[in-house]
Amino acid sequence: MIDVGVQAPEFKSRAYFPAENKVKEIKLSDYKGKWVILTFHPGDFTFVCATDLEAFQAYYEKFKENNAEVLGISTDSVYSHKVWVETSPRVKNVKFPLVDDIKKEISTAYGFLNPNSGMTRRGTVIINPEGIVEYVSVFNDRLGKDVPHIYNAFINLKYLYEHPAKPEEFDIIAANKGEGFQTIRIRIPDSIGKL
Repeated sequence: MIDVGVQAPEFKSRAYFPAENKVKEIKLSDYKGKWVILTFHPGDFTFVCATDLEAFQAYYEKFKENNAEVLGISTDSVYSHKVWVETSPRVKNVKFPLVDDIKKEISTAYGFLNPNSGMTRRGTVIINPEGIVEYVSVFNDRLGKDVPHIYNAFINLKYLYEHPAKPEEFDIIAANKGEGFQTIRIRIPDSIGKL
């Protein structure tokens, strides 16, 4: 499994862009300077996966407004992605790119390939504008993603990225802080033992 703090593995693949009804070749490095949210799902035409994509679409504009792109990834082809968008009532409004990982190279590089099923594990990776992994989560295949939580984690990580820590002073974001969070300023050694 990929770890937080490491360089995200580069990949090149084809993706279906539903908003344009086009298939294009993409690379992760195409998005350098932007945040990237990789949402992995086990397979097209499956039940929970359709709800994941629908939930991400509900937040897609908010991600874009904050310099982020969402990429949906599974071990399906771009052809499967296209037909899924055209036929699923939940997926039909999806506008973000759906990436082809039929060779299973992306899922393998990120540690998301389920060796038992040969499908992608359900999970999410958030990558900062420098290409460093900031967040990794993996879910039971029958559990849909909590996209409001993922969005809040992204917003909080974005704040921390824009306010780098110094050895003697840094901001933290406490547990259960969503959008509109308040940071806690830590000063060493004064703050030790006070939280």
